[in-house]
Amino acid sequence: MKNPWIFPAATLILGAAAGFMTGKNTNPGEEKSSVEETTRKTRSSNRPDPSSSPQGHSGKKANRPDSLESIARLPGNSTRIQALMDFYSGLSASQLADEAAKLENLPMNERMMASFLLFGRWAEVDATAAMSFSNTMGFAGNLVRPTILQSWASVDPAGAAKYITDNPREFAMMGMMGGGRGGMGGQSASSIIASEWARQDPAAALAWANTLTTDKEQAMTSVVSEVSKTDPKKAAEMLASMSGDKSSAYRSIASNYGAQNFAEAQAWVRTLPADKQSEAMASAISGLSNKDPQAAARELASMAAGEAKDRAVSNVVGDLARVDPKAAATLLSQQGSADVQRDGMRELIPAWVNKDAGAALTYANSLEAGKTRDSALQTYIWSNNTGAPADLVKVAETIADQGDRERSIGIAAARWMREDSTAAKAYVEQSTTLPDDAKQRILDGRSMWGGGRGGRGR
Repeated sequence: MKNPWIFPAATLILGAAAGFMTGKNTNPGEEKSSVEETTRKTRSSNRPDPSSSPQGHSGKKANRPDSLESIARLPGNSTRIQALMDFYSGLSASQLADEAAKLENLPMNERMMASFLLFGRWAEVDATAAMSFSNTMGFAGNLVRPTILQSWASVDPAGAAKYITDNPREFAMMGMMGGGRGGMGGQSASSIIASEWARQDPAAALAWANTLTTDKEQAMTSVVSEVSKTDPKKAAEMLASMSGDKSSAYRSIASNYGAQNFAEAQAWVRTLPADKQSEAMASAISGLSNKDPQAAARELASMAAGEAKDRAVSNVVGDLARVDPKAAATLLSQQGSADVQRDGMRELIPAWVNKDAGAALTYANSLEAGKTRDSALQTYIWSNNTGAPADLVKVAETIADQGDRERSIGIAAARWMREDSTAAKAYVEQSTTLPDDAKQRILDGRSMWGGGRGGRGR
């Protein structure tokens, strides 16, 4: 049984790339049927038979768990996830509503998993009811609303689009929820729908995105970005029908183009407006870096200094460090910007520590005293999960900047407290490096960045 809603839900939880967040990945080049026909067929194939029930199936289905309680007792996390998928796939809309009311009784980690799976399925059989329920969940509703929208759009993009147009305030916070490199957290409601719609009918998706007044550029970029994953040349051609600022679209296409055919990507970038070429080239090199970081490092040499190149350097250093940290360190040392070198340590050192922590520390200690060395040592301490805390404390003491030094000592000392609280407390109390307020924070178990006991501060 296919469950298109499973994939967007699971990838949100596991942090997978947004390009894989669907059970439908239609090739934009294939002949398209109408959105209405797609919606009708998908709904028909996924809606449970009212005459059946989980208890009434034969074979394997007869033995599947029929409640959250029984699923929670199953051994193996992946087994429980699959059981939840099977359980929710056999429920009607009203039964899903009943199950949603039970989620608050679960531990937080189990509640999040069940919520994404349940609301992903519910959105396919009764999206408006699922959305209405999410509005009663407080802040937690913000976490499941993207799943509802994406699952809804996977079977009925026009319906999902109409809903956000009619109810814009429900989604005002969605684009403000952060998200790092490759993350989905900062996507707007329009972008989520646009991506899903583009997998079914790119032309219709782009036409809709062009009608928007809010998040228009994000939505249009999502359409061409989705198309560029399989056909960057076609995505580039679609730019002609886009209005407004196309900068984000240029970068998105260039990234996917660079990963697939860097030579063609280079040629295409040269056809763009002159003031957009540097950013697009940086994206193309970053895309190439995912596939061949050594080649990407060579291409960096042809870029003029500036913010665009700096952004590409950070991406390439991170990718190259996973295969050859020494080469990544050399690349970083060739950059003229001290800020780039300092920030690059956050990409270089974790990968190097994972490969050879001793070599990473030797490299960090070899750097000239200053912000770059401090950044390398600080990152070494944060990313080293196998080193003895007493040794990490000694490394932290050599950091020049007082604030960075105190925070790094605090991190190492907090780990030390868990392993040997007596020795850790003795160190803190006798320290001549830490001021009294920092000592007290560590002894009280409080964050070095503020906040209460056990808080995460920043």
